[in-house]
Amino acid sequence: MSPKTAINQKMNKSFSSNLKTKCAYENEPKYQDHEDFEETPTWAAVVTVLGYAILSALGWLRDFLRHIGFEEKKTAHDPNPKNFVPLYQSYECFYTRNLYTRIRDVFNQPIASVAGAKVHIMERISDDFNWTFKFSGKKIPSINLGSYNYLGFAENQGPCSEQAIKSIEKYGVSTCSTRHELGNQRYMQELETLMAEYLNAEDCIAFGMGFATNALNIPTLVGQGDLILSDRLNHISLILGARLSGATICPFNHNDMKDLESQLRKAIISGQPRTCRPWKKILIIVEGVYSMEGSLCKLPEIIELKKKYKAYLYMDEAHSIGAIGSRGRGVVDYWRVDPNDIDVHMGTFTKSFGSAGGYIAGKKALIDHIRIYSHSACYSTSMSAPVCYQIISALSIIMGRDGTNDGQQRIQQLACNVRYFRRQLVDMGFIVYGNDNSPVVPVMIFMPAKIAAVNREMLKRGCAVVTVGFPATLLTESRVRFCISAGHTKEMLDHALKAMDEVGHLVSLRYSKQKPHRRWIELDRADYDKEYLS
Repeated sequence: MSPKTAINQKMNKSFSSNLKTKCAYENEPKYQDHEDFEETPTWAAVVTVLGYAILSALGWLRDFLRHIGFEEKKTAHDPNPKNFVPLYQSYECFYTRNLYTRIRDVFNQPIASVAGAKVHIMERISDDFNWTFKFSGKKIPSINLGSYNYLGFAENQGPCSEQAIKSIEKYGVSTCSTRHELGNQRYMQELETLMAEYLNAEDCIAFGMGFATNALNIPTLVGQGDLILSDRLNHISLILGARLSGATICPFNHNDMKDLESQLRKAIISGQPRTCRPWKKILIIVEGVYSMEGSLCKLPEIIELKKKYKAYLYMDEAHSIGAIGSRGRGVVDYWRVDPNDIDVHMGTFTKSFGSAGGYIAGKKALIDHIRIYSHSACYSTSMSAPVCYQIISALSIIMGRDGTNDGQQRIQQLACNVRYFRRQLVDMGFIVYGNDNSPVVPVMIFMPAKIAAVNREMLKRGCAVVTVGFPATLLTESRVRFCISAGHTKEMLDHALKAMDEVGHLVSLRYSKQKPHRRWIELDRADYDKEYLS
């Protein structure tokens, strides 16, 4: 019997040590499920839609002027002769030409330093309304509130970087081979063994790219005749992997357990379309922390449903591993559930570990199956030594194997920073999405014009932030997304809060109806300082 047949039958049958502050957040209760998604004010939604309508109308007008030659056309031209079928449709870049280009200076900003708690932004100037850029040579020092450096391991000095440098001297930069050939180095096995122990899983396999970990491994687990129940707000890598698998995909409303149960009941009762045969297997795919919403999945309820209906659970912990839970073991640790209740543990090394790549962990039979049949394992070059040793060193610190308490301090500092920062934003009258303990802190700005305004004004005040709008979000739900790190000091967070207070007042971002609108200086400082103890 082949490994693939065996696994199908099995599935079908059943920061740093000198932190001066300490967070009073060590004994978290088993369930902390306070999440806030305050409804968009009706007037803000109307003005936002109207703004996009005006921009679209102006875009159509400018496209007409370009067509008749009144305005210069600066977009790419199809190089093929006229009698060729077009390589791409010109309308496909309508949004890019007429909306995105207007505010392109706030996206894809290059940096010239380590992406740590502080970062240097390379200033760009444009003489043609953001169609092209030139570097001015100036570097803008800013507090980094946009990187996923949750535990502060993105450093160019310290034990992690030292291990990475030593590994280059010993192993070089690349194996230039896949793991199925001559690229299976000892340090990769060490990484996988350590990660499996950290997650309390039987086995683990690591990959060189986080996106590909989802996109190229989901097809090895499900296929035709299988059903995937996917949260509507899942990451595009999960969506792509589900589509490539050939399985039937049925989305359920975000974190809606009633809708999920309804979909499970319907799937079991009705079976496959046309034939009404039972599904070979049902796989539920969710994320631990949703990177755009800041919400946490309702893991205990999902586990209860998956056991009740004999489904399987695929858990993406890209933004939660290392950043959530008293020991940093993700939402499994946060909710205090049995790791064995999750069939497929997935996560990335690009965030809390300050490196690159991803992993899948679970039962040994599952991992053996993936090692053989995964396209990512078969055809991609194996992970380089410095990448692996950065992860191994960070993981050893988190687990306390370095003989210090630095890892636990980072976890506590992150939790402390998150609560300190989020509470004050809420109390100032901003609409803040997500869970109280999520390191992703989205603040709603709604209107398209404010996407650029907030980003530019925050940068003027020494804060590098990420602003997001349609189509990455719903049309009426543009936002600025803060990513909090253990590397942020209290002084940095205070500076960012003061800057956000000023910018919020300048462009009118206080939309909340649940909280009074207050300036940062009006808040009771002593109340928030209780989050920090000497």
